[in-house]
Amino acid sequence: MTNVRERFRALHQAGTFILPNPWDTGSGLLLESYGFPALATTSSGLAASLGKLDQEVTRDELVAHVAALTAAVRIPVNVDAERCFADTADGIAETVDLLAEAGAAGISIEDYDPATDRIESLEVSAERVAAAASAAARHGIVLTARAENFLYGNTDLDETIDRLRAYRDAGADVVYAPGLRERDDIGRVVESVNAPVNVLAVAGGLSVPQLTELGVRRVSIGGGLAWAAYGALRDAARELLDSGTTTFKARGIAEEDLEKAFRR
Repeated sequence: MTNVRERFRALHQAGTFILPNPWDTGSGLLLESYGFPALATTSSGLAASLGKLDQEVTRDELVAHVAALTAAVRIPVNVDAERCFADTADGIAETVDLLAEAGAAGISIEDYDPATDRIESLEVSAERVAAAASAAARHGIVLTARAENFLYGNTDLDETIDRLRAYRDAGADVVYAPGLRERDDIGRVVESVNAPVNVLAVAGGLSVPQLTELGVRRVSIGGGLAWAAYGALRDAARELLDSGTTTFKARGIAEEDLEKAFRR
């Protein structure tokens, strides 16, 4: 386990790497077989696989998912832990410990609280990041701190940068502001925070080579791959219902690709 966590930490030292987001063990094995160096869970994708909406997954469900995924793959797994399922520092530490025991190489914590439907204050958020950082350090886990402003309608870039700097100072190894898409905004964040930056790839946004030029360290997909898969399922189901044809089978994955991924 130490070696896996060291490998994940080393990925953040230089260059840019893609961190795709599987939503179950099968998708994780398939992505690993294509050569990605690490994986990250997706809260929305996992929720969909359980027939739930995002932010409805329980901590026990997430821990079980992480344990199954890390047992199946040989590459590091970063965990979208939302707000760590806790209101207190002790509770945050407990969540980090549980995810560490499940095999996580990295964990993220965010500053949005769905119970109140608001972004928590900077002071409170930084304290929460510090609690997660302290617990993560005990396990050698990479901690990513997320500033959710852009996802919830606050596009004040200066405030977002202030938050990311505060989270870095509180002990976060990586910072992440999902929702950023403009070149100048992403460039300013990279130049301002002096820490590895994760960027969420978005439809119509910058390509990975363009993000690399800006100095972005890590590019994740969020629920994008899960939605693409569910979209293909939707289209196939509609074809089957509406016309009774099965042309979608020609677009399906080859059985040998699954055999390569699933049989070790």
